[in-house]
Amino acid sequence: MFGRDKTKATAAGTEESGEAHPVREGAKNRPTPKRKDQEAARKQPLVITDRKAARSTDKVKRREQQLKMRQAMVTGDDRYLPARDKGPVRRYVRDYVDARWSVGEFLLPVMILVLALTFVRIAAAYQIMFIGVYGVILLAIIDSVILWQKVKKRVRTKFAPGEIPRGLAMYAIMRSFQMRRMRMPKPQVARGQYPA
Repeated sequence: MFGRDKTKATAAGTEESGEAHPVREGAKNRPTPKRKDQEAARKQPLVITDRKAARSTDKVKRREQQLKMRQAMVTGDDRYLPARDKGPVRRYVRDYVDARWSVGEFLLPVMILVLALTFVRIAAAYQIMFIGVYGVILLAIIDSVILWQKVKKRVRTKFAPGEIPRGLAMYAIMRSFQMRRMRMPKPQVARGQYPA
């Protein structure tokens, strides 16, 4: 009396199985998945239980990031540079330092020459080395102060005060003390090609 009619239930069962519905063009032709099933398929654990798989995926991601960063160091691509080299202001400082000759970049070759001259047992050579090394160091310090004054003036006229990051003085001076071919990121401008 209150039960379901068995003939109707079997007809509904055939309709749910898809036998009664023909395949239509442009239609989904499958039942909509339940929300509970979709959420379960998307769930990922916060802590991965398989440590070996997690370590290998992390290693692959790190290697890709390192390759992108290494490539950016050569090409100067700002997207993948490390945080200390990112931004238009630091790019401008790099280009300005790379465009000029600096005394600091000759400091390493002079030190190697002094090291080679220490094997010579002549008293006059020691005096020449002493005066020469300290003279080059003094010239490099004076040159870096002049460099920073010029860079600071140009940066302040070109960029807004809120855009200028801290630590630009050391960034410019340390870059000027490196030999040009050893600088990272690689120089993107030729000598004498100052940024506008």
